[in-house]
Amino acid sequence: MKTPTTTFLSILLLVIPTWARGRPVERAIKIMNESGRRVEIHWIHPDTGELVLQSTPDVLNGASFALNSFVGHSFEVNELPAKRTGVCAGENNECRVDYFTVNDKDDQIIFIREGIIVEHLDSHAIADKSAADLLLECKSNAKNQLLSSTSDPTSILDDMTSCVQKGIAKEIEKANEEITFQTSIRKDMAALLENYTCADETLNTTEAKSTNFWRNRHKVSVLIDRPASKIHAIENFITEEECQAVEAQAEPLLHDATVADGSGGSKLSESRKAKQAGIKVDWDKEQEGDLIARLSRRVYDYVNHVLPFEIKENGQEDLMSIQYFGRGPDDDKPDRYMPHCDGDCNGLDFKPGNRMATIVMYCEVPKVGGATNFRNSGVHIKPKKYAATFFSYIDPVSMKMDDGFTEHSGCPVIEGEKKIVTQWVRLGVDNENPWDSFNTLGVKYSDADEQ
Repeated sequence: MKTPTTTFLSILLLVIPTWARGRPVERAIKIMNESGRRVEIHWIHPDTGELVLQSTPDVLNGASFALNSFVGHSFEVNELPAKRTGVCAGENNECRVDYFTVNDKDDQIIFIREGIIVEHLDSHAIADKSAADLLLECKSNAKNQLLSSTSDPTSILDDMTSCVQKGIAKEIEKANEEITFQTSIRKDMAALLENYTCADETLNTTEAKSTNFWRNRHKVSVLIDRPASKIHAIENFITEEECQAVEAQAEPLLHDATVADGSGGSKLSESRKAKQAGIKVDWDKEQEGDLIARLSRRVYDYVNHVLPFEIKENGQEDLMSIQYFGRGPDDDKPDRYMPHCDGDCNGLDFKPGNRMATIVMYCEVPKVGGATNFRNSGVHIKPKKYAATFFSYIDPVSMKMDDGFTEHSGCPVIEGEKKIVTQWVRLGVDNENPWDSFNTLGVKYSDADEQ
């Protein structure tokens, strides 16, 4: 039987941080390779000094790598010889090395810079850098005023004070907005926790934050509207005739769907069970009223309606026909797609040529199952025939990627069929740099071959 003392100790263990109890404290690390070279990441065993490979097997220049570790763990970054020359770029062709150690701060990012020099940033360092940048900008403004004969010292001092105050107020406003948004998500998720699952067929599409009409005939429900994360549900986006045209072209090409394998290629995976087929758009027939070209043009028109990039069709990925089949409630491996991001969702800088938006169009919806969950945003979308789901994962101003709010999953299809048409939209592709010149890490094959 528990005594008051044991009960008190149990409660105490819950509230004392893990670091204070001597247990390892886990930290998620983001690694960005901007060195111009291939590198390997090794964990250094604290007792033996043994190097244990963590990357899979290497991290290409321009690629990112996620790592879960613990406070106090140290890592070695090793430059790898270039594939073409077989040598490294250090002095006397030596392969360069640098190190980093996980600290107790949040939001740690490891940048591997030119020369294999590690820059370790965390939430505190990023805040310090923002403050320094703000002060530098205000100092620059003051200096320019000093050079002007029309400005007096008192007004310059007042202007500099105002500059700093406005900058700080803006940063506080951004921080408070982020906290408020995340708090509202947690509350919404808590209210729905018991029935917010793929198995709950009574759960309808999340209530819209706002609604509008595109081209006066397509009702748009705005579910999330953040700088780097937008989710829209659009009614009557695709027609029956367009669905039939896509399905007819896809039928002889259907094959098992694949996922990125973490090293630049693709693989079959239990996390994604479906059939898919790429559909090439014959743009030469657009003026003749070709149904697939008409549909594809509508996709790019909507993307350009939401985002200020003036996206062209040149170099973009093929339309993808994806089909999920229900085999009843007793199927232990139903067709589904586990939580994933269509592009980078690490909050880091956009890499040219990569995905930044998606449109999913529904041609057939299942009787049971097949919803889409954006679990980090508290958004649930029940598929509706001929409707579409649009989501983007880039901030057009800062060019930073979404930080996980558009991570999504395709719920298991239990009864019936789910047939969708998907367009992944890229930024920075064209006829000379088409989508398939990049691997699944977002690195150009030609660049990867040179590393």
